[in-house]
Amino acid sequence: MSETKPTVLFVCVHNAGRSQMAAGWLRHLAGDDVEVRSAGSAPAETINPAAVAAMQEVGIDITDQSPTKLTWDAAQESDVIVTMGCGDACPVFPGKRYEDWKLDDPAGKGLDAVRPIRDQIRTRVEALLSELR
Repeated sequence: MSETKPTVLFVCVHNAGRSQMAAGWLRHLAGDDVEVRSAGSAPAETINPAAVAAMQEVGIDITDQSPTKLTWDAAQESDVIVTMGCGDACPVFPGKRYEDWKLDDPAGKGLDAVRPIRDQIRTRVEALLSELR
């Protein structure tokens, strides 16, 4: 963990939609100012194609990302942990800043249903980034 660069970990169940879109937004908006991670308590095989398409519409490419299993180390090394519906599967560490974002799960939804989730995530990521800076 860097003293000057905060680390943010986005966690959802499958690490295929919400957390990947959030990580994509934060990487895009923060540049090198923030270390960005994402993980899932039960990762899917691949990223949700509707999430990929929704992000491509706003010029953010997340096709190089893949769902990752949440590890204790990743959580321990993060300054801020943002959970999105992973419930009891998300570890809790003393001294960490936690946020739980209530967002619809884009799994199984088409692009029209994923766009508003993408936009809600952008708003929340922008607010988080302004607090981190």
